[in-house]
Amino acid sequence: MTFHSMWAELLPIGRSPASGGYRRSAWTGADLECRAWFEEQARTRGLAYEVDRNGNQWAWLGDPTAGDAVVTGSHLDSVPDGGAFDGPLGVVSSFAALDELRARGTHLAKPLAVVNFGDEEGARFGLACVGSRLTAGALTVEEAHRLTDADGTSLPRAMEAAGYDPDALGADPERLARIGAFVELHVEQGRALDLTGDPVGVAGAIWPHGRWRFDFRGEANHAGTTRLTDRHDPMLPYAETVLTARREAEQARAVATFGKIAVEPNGVNAIPSLVRGWLDSRAEDQACLDAVVGGIEKAARAHADAHGVGLDVVRESFTPVVEFDHALRDELARILGKDTEITVPVLGTGAGHDAGILSGSIPTAMLFVRNPTGVSHSPAEFAAEDDCVAGVLALADVLEGLARR
Repeated sequence: MTFHSMWAELLPIGRSPASGGYRRSAWTGADLECRAWFEEQARTRGLAYEVDRNGNQWAWLGDPTAGDAVVTGSHLDSVPDGGAFDGPLGVVSSFAALDELRARGTHLAKPLAVVNFGDEEGARFGLACVGSRLTAGALTVEEAHRLTDADGTSLPRAMEAAGYDPDALGADPERLARIGAFVELHVEQGRALDLTGDPVGVAGAIWPHGRWRFDFRGEANHAGTTRLTDRHDPMLPYAETVLTARREAEQARAVATFGKIAVEPNGVNAIPSLVRGWLDSRAEDQACLDAVVGGIEKAARAHADAHGVGLDVVRESFTPVVEFDHALRDELARILGKDTEITVPVLGTGAGHDAGILSGSIPTAMLFVRNPTGVSHSPAEFAAEDDCVAGVLALADVLEGLARR
């Protein structure tokens, strides 16, 4: 099966007719269809298929227990109305790269696996990379059991409803010990490759990033009868904080985004009693990120005080800077530049990935495929067909170089 036919099979799954984007939240019907597709790809190729204790899917060529395996893959879930490429490009390319190696008649000295990590985007339960975090022990069983979606459904209940056993959740050091290297291919979430004219690049590091919840607590009242001077309206300091976040990020050459909000009682003619906003912030280094978030919180408290509103700030998740394994990164660049004068660009990224989560446990690296729009987490996300094929061939070269040693 070719890259193009696999891509065509996945495209309709979970696509919204209204937005053209994808809604493949973890453990929903669309996600289960994607998982069924993955299993079919594994079995069609005669690969050993398994699901680990955290719901991650694996397709093995060679003995999974032999050790020093070379693993590739990504994820198939999406953010709400996300694009087609974020995650699926890496999984489809992995199967296509395996097909390319078989077509070459490559003899592999090490086991090779393709993986689909579950719930990478965190769209349903509010925490990214749940499958890889659990596997690496970066998320405890207790913490996982406390995760709930907007409807109050817990992660264990959602998994159980989808036919998986939540009682098995937990760290999986035995599995990680079998892996010698993990290489994740991903569409670039930015325009660095488009600006340099390169179809493929190698990841250098992932910026530190986190999510903070800002709870502005005011006093509900009638929108038509309450004098402006008598109000304790939490929407006002929230709005001022959104503008502050933009200014702080601009000054530090970082990014800060309030992209999600919840309002109570959420009535057109009611002054809110609570405005809850979620901040996503990322920066090139830890000191810069601390300065940005600290500046936003300081200003938010001043805005809240000025309007007689209370404020609670809770850090809901955080990932420190991830420096990908330098030896593995350099090896990827060497393999891709072999017998040529091509210098493969090394890129930093502000986006989190399963490869970043696993980097503390095993050597990891990433390949990026050019995205001429620079857009991600949107239906406008795009990669040209020629660049996708270039990504497949680059990944095949990398897997061949690593698994033949």
